[in-house]
Amino acid sequence: MYFKMGISEDVLAFTRPVEAELKERFETIDEIAEYNQLKVLHAMQEHHLQEAYFAATTGYGYNDRGREALEEIYASAFHAEAALVRPQITCGTHALTVALFSCVRPGDEILSPVGKPYDTLEEVIGIRESPGSLKEWGVSYRQAELKEDGTFDYEAIKKAINEKTKLVEIQRSKGYLMRPTFSVSQIGELISFIKGIKPDVICMVDNCYGEFTEKIEPTDVGADMCVGSLIKNPGGGLAPIGGYIVGTKACIDQCAYRLSAPGLGQEVGANLGLLPSYFQGFFLSPTVTAAALKTAVFAASVYEKLGFTVMPSAKEERHDIIQAVTLGSPEALIAFCKGIQQAAPVDAFVSPVPDDMPGYEDPVIMAAGNFVSGSSIELSADGPLRPPYNVYFQGGLTWPHGKFGILKSLQALKDAGVVKFPAL
Repeated sequence: MYFKMGISEDVLAFTRPVEAELKERFETIDEIAEYNQLKVLHAMQEHHLQEAYFAATTGYGYNDRGREALEEIYASAFHAEAALVRPQITCGTHALTVALFSCVRPGDEILSPVGKPYDTLEEVIGIRESPGSLKEWGVSYRQAELKEDGTFDYEAIKKAINEKTKLVEIQRSKGYLMRPTFSVSQIGELISFIKGIKPDVICMVDNCYGEFTEKIEPTDVGADMCVGSLIKNPGGGLAPIGGYIVGTKACIDQCAYRLSAPGLGQEVGANLGLLPSYFQGFFLSPTVTAAALKTAVFAASVYEKLGFTVMPSAKEERHDIIQAVTLGSPEALIAFCKGIQQAAPVDAFVSPVPDDMPGYEDPVIMAAGNFVSGSSIELSADGPLRPPYNVYFQGGLTWPHGKFGILKSLQALKDAGVVKFPAL
């Protein structure tokens, strides 16, 4: 079947021993998935999930017991006081925007202790000018850069915290940067340090791509809010839209008032018939995330052996599903993405091309032949066309499909003359 689907023998021969070496890594990933599967199952049983909760609501969505149960299950699984899980949250950036705007007021300041935030947040914050930004509403921003080795600069963070600091935004994943993704344990140490300086500061974690990659989540280590997208890990590939915010009841109440309206909060918001996909996607999420992790580890191992710089390295522990590879040229970046697109179940015949996209400063190329448009838990790859031409690969609803995607990326790079494999 691999030959039939365009994979040459030399590519297969190169990757077979790489896969064989990963048996123990894959067993560890499966053990984490097993734990998290039971954690989600326990939350569903604890809150008596029943078929009646799958009913659709429209209009105001008053008395939507299924919606309430979904949010109770999320809160329970994340060991948080409350949760907001809604299709009215359009994407991860929107979820982060709701969380940021809900808890700051004019004159307050937001601090990023992990350096530059993800590209799409720059306009939300006002780093890049945009109508409606936090800056336009009188909210200031500062950041503490990471050290050269990618660790927290605690001295710089201490100096950055002041009387105006209201909210600390901690981005767990690397975004479009070549820096480490932070473990939950590292995030817990950072939160403890910050609250030791200013106990009343709100610590918000951008948890996108990190859910269920470990046995614990940021809300287990002191985060006041944990934010993410349902078309990433927790949607399990089934959620067609939506985002979540989990955390303290005080923070979630503020987020609900921001999402709907003051006085209405969580009482409104129809589920529009999406609850079955939300419940089932969350149920599948631990094993789907495990498939994406296996794909990322395989990608790191293969590309590292070919001499490319990868982050994280093949042997490092994983704290999100993203694998970054420095490809070194626009031609290589485009070829890689074309290979991923050719492996897709949807639109495999399409060739991705770089283009300007809302929220991004540079042209971006994205390969994503997915069942849910833009779903990052499905097999996808993207990157900005700027030196050193890093590609950010993630997803794979199943390990066999994720593996095939990496094989197609290798084949595309070989066909483009970027890499050569040993002669058989």
